[in-house]
Amino acid sequence: MNLSYSQIKTHILKVTNENWTSHLTKPNHERDNYREEQQTLHIGQIVARFLGVPLDEDEYYNRLFDLIHTENAGLILLSEEHLDKTINNQQFQAIQKVLNINREQDLSINRFAAFLDGEQLLLKSSSPSMHRKIREAMISMLKLFSELEPAGLKNQEIRRVLVDVIKWSTNHLGTELKDIDPKMAMPKILWYGNGKKSHFYFLYYLIQIGCDILYFSPSGEDLPAKMGPVVQESFAHHYPEKKRPEPFPQEKRRRSATVAYRASREIETILNHEGSGLYKPWQLRDYTPSSVTLKTTYDELFILIKEKAMIRPNFEVKEGRVMIPSVFSKIQGVSRNRKEYWDRIQTISQYDESLLIRRFPFTNSVNNDFRFHYRNALDREGKLDPEKIIAGHYWRYQQLPGGLQNGIAMAIRNMCERPRIKPLSSESEEELKIYLFSQSLQIPPSILKLMQQFDYSQDVPKIILYNNELNGTMVRSDAALLLLLNQFGLDIVLYNPPGHNDIENFIEEDLYDVHWLEDVVFEQEFKEPSFLKKVLFQGLLKNLKGD
Repeated sequence: MNLSYSQIKTHILKVTNENWTSHLTKPNHERDNYREEQQTLHIGQIVARFLGVPLDEDEYYNRLFDLIHTENAGLILLSEEHLDKTINNQQFQAIQKVLNINREQDLSINRFAAFLDGEQLLLKSSSPSMHRKIREAMISMLKLFSELEPAGLKNQEIRRVLVDVIKWSTNHLGTELKDIDPKMAMPKILWYGNGKKSHFYFLYYLIQIGCDILYFSPSGEDLPAKMGPVVQESFAHHYPEKKRPEPFPQEKRRRSATVAYRASREIETILNHEGSGLYKPWQLRDYTPSSVTLKTTYDELFILIKEKAMIRPNFEVKEGRVMIPSVFSKIQGVSRNRKEYWDRIQTISQYDESLLIRRFPFTNSVNNDFRFHYRNALDREGKLDPEKIIAGHYWRYQQLPGGLQNGIAMAIRNMCERPRIKPLSSESEEELKIYLFSQSLQIPPSILKLMQQFDYSQDVPKIILYNNELNGTMVRSDAALLLLLNQFGLDIVLYNPPGHNDIENFIEEDLYDVHWLEDVVFEQEFKEPSFLKKVLFQGLLKNLKGD
């Protein structure tokens, strides 16, 4: 190939939702910004991000199918599922060799890239200018890594990122770049779905090489937005909804939305979008719940606990997550105004979404060793991966809706990431996490039923515990479940008339409020509401609900 240039510079083009397809199919020499000057070839590059999903999901996934399977766009499909993760042992050893040299000599970024090139780890091209571009792209990626990661190239994640980027680029672009003519085209990539750290740097590497990138993220995750101002300013189209990515389509869907259906969905989106404060029943069923525990006074507790979640302070719906303001309180002793005391207990325990617990323990302690299952469910960052948890054969909640399963798995992850249960003597942090993990897989049916009834923007399920020490003793497994339920967003109120420690023995004290009342009373039996009061209360609830 007789070249009149020795360097290639790429320029991200300004495209719109209407013209990106026509730009994508143009050869480089017909695109804007194409020119050859002073031995430098300038070419236009497409980087387009499509975040979220439209109202008509079937049309969206059919479009993705067409882009790969029927349109003559020459796109390479890449995603977590489609990446070829194989690497030959020679490459792996060569990467380790460069890392060892860096550990000993503290290499500059340019020398680090030179050693990678010397070990034949960079992509090859018959064009010297293209080979130079590949090397410059690796230098840019290493610079970004050094800027974003603590300790730069000495960060322990560099090994994983390098191994992934080198094997993926070799497996997917090795033949594409070997004899490529940059005047005609560069590789075109369609990235689909969410990404992790290695995917982030791999995408950046591809952009720096000059590949055209179509980035489709149904969840709304925007990895390119974190890659610096040039990439941040690339075209981004925001669809109205955000959902978990479905598997990339293997065939076209055969459903087509009517005009009336689309109009109805548009109206719903306007009225019920995230942050609108208006939510139809079960609109948030596929969102991931997490809680913010409200700090209240004793009197505020009974005002807030009857409010719907969306009315409470700090309720927030954003980017596929719903933040649920919840109550976690312990009431020590008994009020001198006994009538008010019993009226309040009886009222909050009679709500349809309430569960009154008066016998302890109310959970079973797990004796099986879940060490292997726990470690097998960790991601590369050492955190529990909700998808791996749900895929485990030990997962007992397969019958639940997918959104609820994901919510429970995410609550388990968050609870184990920062354990708030007090360790036993000589219990390591990992053992503590394994204990919480194993106990979270044993949610009692009565509580699981409450969680299934939880429409995240509406009435918050309530766990009311009355511990007079006449019906057993609270144990550690009870506390572990309460931690999980608090993480999920349920209200928890624990009564202890004698004012003794129970939950304090297991859970860190700053996680819940403690309200001391005037009297301490021993062996105080629970006072059931009168039959007439029960009937009147249930009738009032039905009237409020319109039953």
